[in-house]
Amino acid sequence: MNAAITSPPPGLFVCFEGGDGAGKSTQARLLQAWLVDRGRTVLLTFEPGDTAVGAKLREIVLSPETGELASRTETLLYAADKAEHVETVILPALARGEVVITDRYVDSTIAYQGAGRTLAAAEVEQVARWATGGLRPHLTVLLDVDPEAAMGRFTGRDRIEGAGVEFHRRARAEFLRLAEADPEAYQVLDGRDDVDAIASAVRDRVAALLEAR
Repeated sequence: MNAAITSPPPGLFVCFEGGDGAGKSTQARLLQAWLVDRGRTVLLTFEPGDTAVGAKLREIVLSPETGELASRTETLLYAADKAEHVETVILPALARGEVVITDRYVDSTIAYQGAGRTLAAAEVEQVARWATGGLRPHLTVLLDVDPEAAMGRFTGRDRIEGAGVEFHRRARAEFLRLAEADPEAYQVLDGRDDVDAIASAVRDRVAALLEAR
């Protein structure tokens, strides 16, 4: 996007964040199903890769065959995916008044490409916020898990999943820092808890947001 969003669109924007293996995709699907059952129109999406352009970028940044990338190159590729995603997927759905649920958004770039790759988090955030026109979720659900425990939840590893435990520890700390800095916009939950208990807590928070709007 080339300009900041000047007025908030009418829909509700919910994001799931956290380390790999935290259960974000599962919880995003459960929230979608619950909202649809209650008559809401919901768009479930993800980053990177949920656009035609993004699919190509996803292959580059996640495929082990890509090999090493300069950290700034990786950051800019993720930013390009986000710009296309917001412009062509997220904003149109919000403008229609839909609930948009995304599996990953800006925080992942700040945590992984900033803290994980040891770039300056503030600089990475500036790039990511510019790419998304400053659009922020109404709620970010952070599913917090210990990286070593979470890594046992998947077998094949992409470039990011295989970056090493210290990389993921730095990313986890950055996710938590972001949530602590803006507690009203975040819901931090233990990703090791029962799936249904997590889903119930998320539903309660989203229901309150919908009622308020």
